[in-house]
Amino acid sequence: MATDCNSGKLRDFRGRRWLSVFLRSAHLVAVIAFAAVLLQAPSTPLPEHAGSAVLITGVLIWLLDIWHKPGHLVEGAGLSMLLKLALVAGMIFSPGMRIPLFWIIVVWSGVFSHAPSSFRNARLPGMELTEEKLSK
Repeated sequence: MATDCNSGKLRDFRGRRWLSVFLRSAHLVAVIAFAAVLLQAPSTPLPEHAGSAVLITGVLIWLLDIWHKPGHLVEGAGLSMLLKLALVAGMIFSPGMRIPLFWIIVVWSGVFSHAPSSFRNARLPGMELTEEKLSK
């Protein structure tokens, strides 16, 4: 019988909370730097390190969140973050789409972060995560 990872059990390690705070702060700095480049002069080539910093810090936050709460992988919040990371990657590789994608991410982030937890933590139908699935 498979053990259900959706039981509310959380994993933790000493310093995880502060690592999360640091990563979120670094991500915010990267997002602001990226926005400054985007909004200052849209026709100027984007320094790729700004977009890469947003992508890297975002992936690290997402991985830490999934490690801490494996069920996050099948919740709206985890899937929403994956979508935002894909849009950031699109910004890096599609220069003509950077401004519209940036604003889509800003609006999506604002709406999603202020939505009720019942929406953010909802699981997609048929996406149950079990220990058996995690070990594969």
